[in-house]
Amino acid sequence: MRKDIKRLLDKEVLKRDKVGELNDDKPDPLMVAREYKDEYISLICALFAYGKASLIVKFLYSLDFTLLDKSKKEIKEGLKGRYYRFQSNEDVVEFFKTLSLIKKESSLEDIFLKGYKKNSKTIEGIFELISFIYDINPYRSRGYEFLVGKIPTKRITSPYKRWFMFLRWMVRKDSLDMGLWQRVDKKDLLVPLDTHTFNISKKLGLIDRKSYDFKAVEELTKSLRRFDKDDPVKYDFAIYRLGQEKKI
Repeated sequence: MRKDIKRLLDKEVLKRDKVGELNDDKPDPLMVAREYKDEYISLICALFAYGKASLIVKFLYSLDFTLLDKSKKEIKEGLKGRYYRFQSNEDVVEFFKTLSLIKKESSLEDIFLKGYKKNSKTIEGIFELISFIYDINPYRSRGYEFLVGKIPTKRITSPYKRWFMFLRWMVRKDSLDMGLWQRVDKKDLLVPLDTHTFNISKKLGLIDRKSYDFKAVEELTKSLRRFDKDDPVKYDFAIYRLGQEKKI
């Protein structure tokens, strides 16, 4: 049974591994990120990636990413009227200001590595980035914290889907993922678990867990490591598409 699933997923990975898989008929925020191949723009594309794919892409194309190198005043003026679902215009403006400040001090990869290098755990790198984002800009709101995410005080429950998707884009290199970061091992990546991936993985017997949470992320990643221990997350996009297209 496991060999059959591996054969199916390997076939789907090969089938999907082409730039044409991202198009107007199959919109994906990675379409926008690939146009710029920039870690800051990619983070914007990833963290706003919730909701209907076509609406995400429409919103992202409405943004002027050159504002990341402009003054606070220019950022506010250039993003006038821009908002997305849970994020108000002020949330969007403040997030651009935050990334603009980070660009002047460091790179996202360097910040990530401070956490990741401790135990080769990507979640620790994500927490390092989230901490830096909150430290450099004191702005807070419910929409802003939803966008950026929170660091748990006790056990980890959130699947951190959008953050793990960002890491997939940054670390892996193929016709879809950009591989902009060179110092993170793709074997340490965790699956960006969304509802499509979760449901399909349960149907394929890759997950037993009933809750859509961080433990499900770890369980699915462990299952996929049996298929490819050096690159388990290569299956993510294929599984996502199988769910989105209702193929299973």
